[in-house]
Amino acid sequence: MSEILTVTELAAHLKVSKRHIHDLTKDRTRSGEARRHPLPVLRIGTSLRFRKNDVEAWLQRLADTQAA
Repeated sequence: MSEILTVTELAAHLKVSKRHIHDLTKDRTRSGEARRHPLPVLRIGTSLRFRKNDVEAWLQRLADTQAA
């Protein structure tokens, strides 16, 4: 099983704010347009958790998209 991260741990890992992590999990941007690659999240009650393997795969997809 992959390591599970909290919002705080993931924010520190990615060197971004916790608010930015919350924003990245949303399917839509503030302007209402669909987000192509929302951050994969596990919602447990009101808590957000992240599988480290899923986050690494998400980062790779972003890198592949930017390279294309």
